[in-house]
Amino acid sequence: MSSSKKANSAKKKRRRSPSPAKFESEDEEIYSVEKIVDKRIVAGKVEYYLKWKGFGSADNTWEPEDNLDCSNLISEYERNLKAKKPKVEKPGPPGIGLKEKVNPIPSSSDMDEKIGFARALDPERIIGATEQDGNIIFLIKWKGSDENDLVPASEANIKCPQVVIKFYESKLTWHEAKDDDEGAPVSEK
Repeated sequence: MSSSKKANSAKKKRRRSPSPAKFESEDEEIYSVEKIVDKRIVAGKVEYYLKWKGFGSADNTWEPEDNLDCSNLISEYERNLKAKKPKVEKPGPPGIGLKEKVNPIPSSSDMDEKIGFARALDPERIIGATEQDGNIIFLIKWKGSDENDLVPASEANIKCPQVVIKFYESKLTWHEAKDDDEGAPVSEK
């Protein structure tokens, strides 16, 4: 196999018809990586979503970094990933993108306007969460109001613990345990 193909390859056990662009051994096949599409971390290990040469997008797969021999593609992907991240201040919770009004946590000069629990409204649900200055902040939807407020988690934990629990429970993903996991729950994003 040429060094250029080996530089963009991964060891895979796959049930596919042989292709001239790969090297085969008895128990594993080596496929060529066309490009890296995405990245994630599962159980503390980095995985990349790969587009394979000679295969369609439907055949893309998540592969552990340890299985890959394409350091040049990984470096290029990481460089592009850093270049894409805008260097702007966080205006509020990431990914909210709602067409709803949000009242931010007030500064000392904004204390005249009531927000959060000071408005004497009951929380309907937590829409999202973010981190601000090392503290968790919830975006709370209030019953009978079109406005949402950013509220410190420390306050929400005390004043509406069931709403907080319901929010966290909605974020859990349970998986069936493997033989060696003894039924341990796994949380995944």
